Amino acid sequence: MRKNREIKLIFTLLAVFFLGFLAVPMISVLVRSFTGDGSSVSLSHYVEVLTGRGFLQALGNSLLISVCSALITTVLAFILAYTIHYTNLGKRYKWFISKAAILPMLLPTITYGFAIIYSFGKQGLLTRLFGRQLFDIYGFNGLLLGYVVYTLPVAFTLINNAMGYIDKRFMIVSRLMGDSPFQTFRMTIAIPLMGTLATAFIQTFFLCFTDFGIPASVGGQFEVIASVLYTEMLGSVPNFGNGAVVALVMIIPSVVSITVLHILEKYNVRYNRISPIELKKGVKRDAAFGMLSGVILICTLSMFLVMFIVPFIEEWPYRMNFTLEHVQAVFEDSQLFGVYINSLMVAALTALAGTLLSYGGALVTARSTVSGKLKKVIDSIALVTNTIPGMVIGLAYLFVFTGTPLQNTFPLIIMCNIVHFFSTPYLMMKNSLSKMNASWETTAMLMGDNWLKTIARVVTPNALSTLLEVFSYYFVNAMVTVSAVIFIAGARTMVITTKIKELQYFNEFNEIFVLSLLILFTNLIARTLFQKLAAKSRKNTAKVYRFSAKKAA
Repeated sequence: MRKNREIKLIFTLLAVFFLGFLAVPMISVLVRSFTGDGSSVSLSHYVEVLTGRGFLQALGNSLLISVCSALITTVLAFILAYTIHYTNLGKRYKWFISKAAILPMLLPTITYGFAIIYSFGKQGLLTRLFGRQLFDIYGFNGLLLGYVVYTLPVAFTLINNAMGYIDKRFMIVSRLMGDSPFQTFRMTIAIPLMGTLATAFIQTFFLCFTDFGIPASVGGQFEVIASVLYTEMLGSVPNFGNGAVVALVMIIPSVVSITVLHILEKYNVRYNRISPIELKKGVKRDAAFGMLSGVILICTLSMFLVMFIVPFIEEWPYRMNFTLEHVQAVFEDSQLFGVYINSLMVAALTALAGTLLSYGGALVTARSTVSGKLKKVIDSIALVTNTIPGMVIGLAYLFVFTGTPLQNTFPLIIMCNIVHFFSTPYLMMKNSLSKMNASWETTAMLMGDNWLKTIARVVTPNALSTLLEVFSYYFVNAMVTVSAVIFIAGARTMVITTKIKELQYFNEFNEIFVLSLLILFTNLIARTLFQKLAAKSRKNTAKVYRFSAKKAA
């Protein structure tokens, strides 16, 4: 069939892309880890790393802080989601919770550390408000706070979405059968959500274990594996072989995490029909969860308050006069403002190319009749990209593309971002295309349209809302990522997040916060715009369906 020839062409392009920008770089990391002196095969790097002073301690630290952060985050995210779905609080308050809970994901994690320093440090904003320093910000405490705030939006999104698909009628049945409130909660909420709660825990663990931005600013003497990798590769004496070994060690928990996630999928409870019911009145319940959610959000977002204050102060905390000098300095400095333009360009091109790539992959697996083996290849690529930390991908690119025309170029950064974030956009597109009428292409072919015209005229308009959501996902993540590009951005190709890391060495925190605000407002505008466009597209599609149904009747 002609359609299959076109699909196979798309598959070939995808295969070539991921062969060059995923398979080859990862193989190079593996090879480099076994390359000793004189390019001979050797286990010397493994011996040196695994028996080296501090490595196993750093690995243990990473596992400890990741487990603690994931546990706390999952509990907090559950409370927020429960407040939205199982209380009678006002719609506006619930809307506020749903929006405020995801705000931190619009900022790079490297900014979190500086916000913690300026909020909870000895001269921090919140320290001054409370009259004393609440805790030591460097090491375990600072990392725990940063990781919880960082991963809360992800855990909340997972649990909140899952709660929306729980049939609340079973609560009525449970009460009629005389179950206690605890039994009702366990049987109708906790057990159906068990798979999702485990997924949220594992996903947040994975994010904490592989993050570099927060340890870079508040890690202190509590060394984690991500900072070990950075030191091995960009320290005073870079060691590529040891860095490759550390990178491979970082992958192991990631692979285990994703494997467990797939096993847990069968424990997710799916209801054929969701019936809205009026929740039982509970003034104490509503007051308790409303207050808890408010406290969680205040504690989460209060540390970012300093970002809106410090850049507008002459010299924190000594000269507290209002000024716009720091903001003006950033906009007048061609180099500083230039990195913002770089970030915008990289994010936009990453979103455009990444959306096309995800769409192409989803067309192969969800809208074609090619063999299952080809479809499994695309699914496997998505699985692999989901298991590899951003720092490892960046390191792999450093190995492969150093000395080539792609070294320190924007195209390389864009390719890195596309590969790093491919999994989620691909799955979003695949799920969307799978739900569409499977006979559209056949009907169009019988009417004389070729496959490309059908995709352009029928499938794409119906998938437009998801395409916009995928574009938004790629754009926002490309704006905030630091771990994926820290090894491959050069002096001419710096983006905001790598520039922030450089400014840290010179203690230029005013500039750091101004650049962070630029990222925040840019992502807020982009996300709001794309959400509105996606909602408008869904509404238009629904109108077309209703019109077609009436016409058919």
